[in-house]
Amino acid sequence: MNALRVVAAIPEAALVLALPPLLLGAIVKTKAWFGGRDGPPWLQPYYDLHKLMRKGVVYSQTTTWIFRAGPIVNLAAMLTAATLIPVLSSDAPLGFAGDLILVAYLFALARMLTVLAAMDTGSSFEGMGASREVTFGAMSEPALFLSFTVLAIATGSLQLSQMIGSQLYTAWATAGPAMLLVVGALMIVLLTETCRVPVDDPATHLELTMIHEVMVLDHSGPDFAYITYAAALKFTLLGSILLHAAIPHPGWPLWVDVPLRFLELAALAVLVGVIESTMARLRLNRVPLLLASASVLAALAAVLTLTRSLN
Repeated sequence: MNALRVVAAIPEAALVLALPPLLLGAIVKTKAWFGGRDGPPWLQPYYDLHKLMRKGVVYSQTTTWIFRAGPIVNLAAMLTAATLIPVLSSDAPLGFAGDLILVAYLFALARMLTVLAAMDTGSSFEGMGASREVTFGAMSEPALFLSFTVLAIATGSLQLSQMIGSQLYTAWATAGPAMLLVVGALMIVLLTETCRVPVDDPATHLELTMIHEVMVLDHSGPDFAYITYAAALKFTLLGSILLHAAIPHPGWPLWVDVPLRFLELAALAVLVGVIESTMARLRLNRVPLLLASASVLAALAAVLTLTRSLN
């Protein structure tokens, strides 16, 4: 990385860290527009985070250090993953061969600590949400790993910046059908991992349908701000992987790359808002079928890509 790229990476990183709450605001605004309402201000997620950071934290006497560590480790894992995933340009700040495995397990680490913190409360209600979170997370991981495998074979690299960078633009010309299947699988993974409709509904308050929200009911103040921001950052990171795989850029300069990626992320947030406004949440026993279809799509893409590489 040359000196000019290092200098440009600083404001780019600041923009990446500032962007996630705005995407949540775009989703809420889109849902409000479909409902015929004005909705909250675009910057409402920032106001909510600021309000939470100014509040105090309440800890139950039945919880241990795991409950306190959950939000911090969750946020730290997402921030670390953000250094390895290209978001607004084709190059991540850091990267090495095999970093895709580290990214996948950083997501798993964040989930594990969130689940442990929920179970540490001793509440059977939060334990129910933790059970659902682990089950659906285990079902989405095969689709994510198979998608990474297809991208690695298509680009001949095990580094995320190269797998979803300009090399993928060339691979699309010869492996387009497989890439379309991967994009479909990654879209389902995005909706599952970020707890969006049709898998989960972040706005629900029905006890029998809650998954992610039920696990964080006992968190308050800055701890809840960390969880909320980490969830928004996870949506941004997984959305970036999806967009880089779906619309690879052929090595454009930063002044072209960054605005385009920003608009694409905004369009993705609007698309998720449209999905949540036009679809109902699936019954819990239907969610495994959706996740199985994601794995099937990714597996078919792997077969197509391997067949092409053998020929």
